[in-house]
Amino acid sequence: MSELDAQTQTVLAERAAAGDRPMREATVQESRAATWGWLPYMGVPPALAKVEDRIIPSRTAEIPVRIYTPPGEGPFPALVVFHGGCWIVGNIHLSDRPHRALAAETGCVVVAVNYQKAPEHPFPVPLEDCHAGYTWTIEHARELGIDPARIGVAGDSAGGNLAAAVCLKARDLGEQVPAAQVLIYPALDPDLETVSAKDYAEGFGLTTEDMRWSWQQYAPDESVRVSPWVSPLRAPSLEGLPPAVIVTAGFDILRDEGLLYAERLVAAGVPTVALHYEDSIHGFLWIGGVLDVCHRMLGEVGGALRDLWA
Repeated sequence: MSELDAQTQTVLAERAAAGDRPMREATVQESRAATWGWLPYMGVPPALAKVEDRIIPSRTAEIPVRIYTPPGEGPFPALVVFHGGCWIVGNIHLSDRPHRALAAETGCVVVAVNYQKAPEHPFPVPLEDCHAGYTWTIEHARELGIDPARIGVAGDSAGGNLAAAVCLKARDLGEQVPAAQVLIYPALDPDLETVSAKDYAEGFGLTTEDMRWSWQQYAPDESVRVSPWVSPLRAPSLEGLPPAVIVTAGFDILRDEGLLYAERLVAAGVPTVALHYEDSIHGFLWIGGVLDVCHRMLGEVGGALRDLWA
């Protein structure tokens, strides 16, 4: 087994010293406020050609989106992006710097969707909002300088769950499926009985018990957790899904389900690139200001997308 990256060890020690209560023990308001503690780790936002906020319709509300356009000449490929945060914390303002970096490193227009959060808005509302953001981007592609044939989805952690579910929903409904799916250490199954969920249950950022609690907030009705739109790893078939880039981290409770999803996609004939960062942890997309691995990962995601779309 490799050792945890030294930069990451420093971050974990600092966050442990901050003394934030576990999500399962804190109030939702406390957890949402504590998430802003990650802002100093996110780095300097890169320069982009344009950043614009819009309000778009979803089934239950009008929701904000933030559109990041990279330098250069369009039409650009695009990624409709759903941020992480256990379906509960975070927003497009907090995740602004990672989304700017994603646009800069991949050369994609990034459309970041501020979906409504659990526990106030459990499944299916967050998925409906993300699906609405994807379909809105298709409808407004030319206006946004986007190539309609290269509109993918992306997300980290809970956002990776939502990105995978948008792909499954689009396929199941006979809609235009995304041109690609970028799943960054995604949450794909509520069982949490994998080796990684047991080996890294405590001390590496996201804990297994907090993740288990988060699943209960997102899908409080246990009967819906068998749905592939909730738990993508439980989909009977992954055929017909878009090309995938799957990012996993070695010291992450969600590592094994991400690796298994990549294996199942390959078995289903889906072009898949698996990017594994053995010495890193869950959440490293949000730590680009101090972790070199974050920049390396974003560059490799960009390269993988270009290869897949070529």
